[in-house]
Amino acid sequence: MAVFHHGSHWGAFRAETEDGRVTGALPFAKDPEPSPIVASIPDAVHHRSRIEGPVARRGWLDGDGGEGRGRDSYVPLDWDRAVDLIADEVARVGRDFGHASVFGGSYGWASAGRFHHAKSQLQRFLGMAGGFTNQRHNYSYAAGLAVLPHILGGVEAAAGPVTDWPSIVGNTGLMVSFGGLPVKNAQVDSGGNGEHAAAGFIREAAGRGVRFIAVSPFGGDLPPEVEGEWIPIRPGTDTAMMLALSQVLLAEELADRAFLERCCTGAAAFEASLEGRTPEWAEGITGVPAARIRSLAREMAAARTMISTAWALQRGDHGEQPFWATVALAACLGQIGLPGGGFGFGYGCVSGIGAPRHGITGPTFPIGPNPVDDFIPVSRIADMLLDPGGAYDFDGERRRYPDTRLVWWAGGNPFHHHQDINRLVRAFRRPETVIVHDPWWTATARHADIVVPATTTLERNDIAAGRRDRFWLAMHRAIDPVGRARNDHDVFADIADRLGFRENFTEGLGEMAWLRRIYDEACVRAAEHGLNLPDFDAFWAEGHVELPRPETPRVLFEGFRKGEERLATPSGKIELYSGHVAGFGYEDCPGYPAWLPPKEWLGADAAREWPLHLISNQPATRLHAQLDQGRVSQDSKVQGREPIRLNPADAAARGIADGDVVRVFNGRGALLAGAVLSGEVAPGVAVLATGAWYDPVDPAAPGSLDKHGNPNVLTADRGTSKLGQGPSAMSALVEVERFEGEPPPVTAFDPPDIAA
Repeated sequence: MAVFHHGSHWGAFRAETEDGRVTGALPFAKDPEPSPIVASIPDAVHHRSRIEGPVARRGWLDGDGGEGRGRDSYVPLDWDRAVDLIADEVARVGRDFGHASVFGGSYGWASAGRFHHAKSQLQRFLGMAGGFTNQRHNYSYAAGLAVLPHILGGVEAAAGPVTDWPSIVGNTGLMVSFGGLPVKNAQVDSGGNGEHAAAGFIREAAGRGVRFIAVSPFGGDLPPEVEGEWIPIRPGTDTAMMLALSQVLLAEELADRAFLERCCTGAAAFEASLEGRTPEWAEGITGVPAARIRSLAREMAAARTMISTAWALQRGDHGEQPFWATVALAACLGQIGLPGGGFGFGYGCVSGIGAPRHGITGPTFPIGPNPVDDFIPVSRIADMLLDPGGAYDFDGERRRYPDTRLVWWAGGNPFHHHQDINRLVRAFRRPETVIVHDPWWTATARHADIVVPATTTLERNDIAAGRRDRFWLAMHRAIDPVGRARNDHDVFADIADRLGFRENFTEGLGEMAWLRRIYDEACVRAAEHGLNLPDFDAFWAEGHVELPRPETPRVLFEGFRKGEERLATPSGKIELYSGHVAGFGYEDCPGYPAWLPPKEWLGADAAREWPLHLISNQPATRLHAQLDQGRVSQDSKVQGREPIRLNPADAAARGIADGDVVRVFNGRGALLAGAVLSGEVAPGVAVLATGAWYDPVDPAAPGSLDKHGNPNVLTADRGTSKLGQGPSAMSALVEVERFEGEPPPVTAFDPPDIAA
C-alpha cells in the first residue's frame, strides 16, 4: 500500500492506493476538524459514472441542430480525431461569427489544484485562440458583488478578508446571524484548505460568553454545539426585519449619530425612508413578533455586536437589499471598524471566511488577456442562449447578449448551479456545438456534443492553495489516469498545436516545471511580506507549507474608522443613500436599502396555489453536486432520493410520514424527494439541498419529473434586479404531496449509451 499527500475543496488528506486504485483517504494531521466528506473521494474516482474516453454525440455528427442533447447516444473517438474536431470548431466559429460567439465562462469550482484548474486552462487557451465571452461575478453572492462597491467601494466585506474569528472571540458580546451560521458549509473552500477552524472558533467564542442568535427559517443553521437562540423568520423577508431594527435604533436614540455623520453619507435620506417601518409593520411581513424585534434592537445597541449575513440571503428577488440593509443596520449601531463589532458576509458559508491568515497570494496559473470584452452576468446563461442580441440592464449599463454558437465548459456543472433546469435544457439545444470536459457523466456532460474525459486530481500532480487558508498543499499523483482520461492542460496543448500556438500556451513547460514556477513565484510574494518559505523540493517532499497566523487580529474597516483611509465610493464614506444607484432609475433597486416584496414568498398571491417556500441550501454531504455518488452523500438519501425537510405540521396536513417518497412541484417542474420531518424547519418552509444529480424520467419530454431531487427544476431563472442580475433561487414557492405507487429507479449515475 502506498500513501500520497493530496488536497481538495474538502480539506487536505493522504491518499491510500493499492493495485492502482485509490482505497482510502486519511485526514491531514494538522486539521483540527477534518471533513467527513473526504471519505467519498475514493468512491468517485472509480465510480461507474466515470467517462472512459472521448466521444461525440451521434446526432451532432449527423447534424441534428442540438435536438438530441441530453438524451442521445455517443460514438467513441480516438484522441487525434477528438482534437481535430475541436480545433476545427474553434477555427470555424471564430472565422465565421467572431470570437464573441464562443462562450467560455465555464463557471464552477473545478479542481482545488491551481495549475490543473480547468476554467483557468480553458480561458488561457481561448484567450490565445482569439477570445471568448466570459461571465461576471459568481453564483454565491453575485448581487452582493454588484451592490457592495456602490456602498463600500469594494467587495471584501463578502469575499474576505473580513473581521477574523480571533477578533470576535476576544471582543464580541452578541453575534446576530441573518441566515444563521451553517458550519456544515465551512467544511469546504475553493482552492483547498488544510485547517477547518470555524467550528472551533465558534465554540471558543461561546465559551467566553458570546451570545449567538440565528435569524433563519431553519434552526439547523445554528451550530449544534452552541446554545444560541433561534428566531424563525419567513424566507426572503430579512430586509424588512433589518429596516425595523434600524428604525428602533434611530427612534429610541440608540443609534450612533456621530458615526453616521462622520463615516456615512445619506443617513438623513435613509432615516426618512424608515417612516412607518416599525416592528409592528415588520411583524406582518416576517412573522417575527414586534416585541422581539424591538428588544433585539436594544440588545444589539447595548453590546459589542457582530452582524453576520449569509451569502444565501442575496440569492433571491431583490437580493441586493439584505446586503445593503445589513450595512445600514451596522452603521446605525456605529461599531463598524471596532474589534469584534460591525458586520461581515459569509461567516460559516465557506471554511476561510473569518480565518486568520496573511494576505499572500498563493501559487496561481496565469490565464492571460482575453481579446474579447463581452461578458454576461454569471447566471444569465439561458437568457444568452435563448435571446441572442437581446438587450438587458446590468449595473448601470444597457448591454446585449452575444450570438453564441459554441459553448465550452470545463470544470463546472451548470445543471447543478443554474436555476429552472427545464428552461436550461431548452437553452442548451440552441448553440451549434457544446464541448464539455469532465471526469464524470454529469448532466452537463450528457448535454455535450464532444465530451473530453478529464483526469481527477488523484491522477495528476498539482498544488492546492486556497486564498483564505494558511496551508499550501502538495497534490501528488497517486494513480494512473482511469480509462483514457487525460489532463486538461495536455488536451488544450494538443488543440493549440493544431491551431499554431502550442509553444505560447505551454511556454515550453511540462507539469512539474509549471508547478515549480508558480510555487517559486508565490514564494517571492511571500518574501515581500517577510515570510521565507521552503524551496519547491522541500515543499514537495513535506507535502505542505504552513503560513503562520498573523499576530494581530484583523478588523474590517479599522483604518477607515480611524480616519486613515477613504473608501472607494464617490463620497469616500459608507453610502446609505447612493445617488449613483438612484441615477440608474431601476424600479427594482432604488438608491437606498428598501423592502421590496419578492415575486415569490409566503405573502404573495401565488402562495395560495404553492403554499410552501423552498429553501435550496448547500448540502452537508458533498460540495454542490461534487461527490454525490460517494458514500457520504449516498448514505444521506431517503429511498435513493435527496432528503427534503418539512415541518411536522405541514407533513401531517398532507398525510406525509417520515421516510415517504414525496412529489415536490410548481409551475416550472416536479421532482421526487425523501421526506424527513424536523421541528427545526419553520412552518410553511421546505428545505431541499442542492446537488442531487439531475435525473429526468424522460429526457426527451420538456418538464419531465426529476427522479432524484434536484431543486433547480423548481427554482426561478430571473435576475435579482437590473443592478446585479444575480441568481434568485431562494425565491421559489412549491407544493408537496405523498407519491403514490412504485417510484422510478434513480439512474443519474448510469452512463449514456455508447456505441461499441
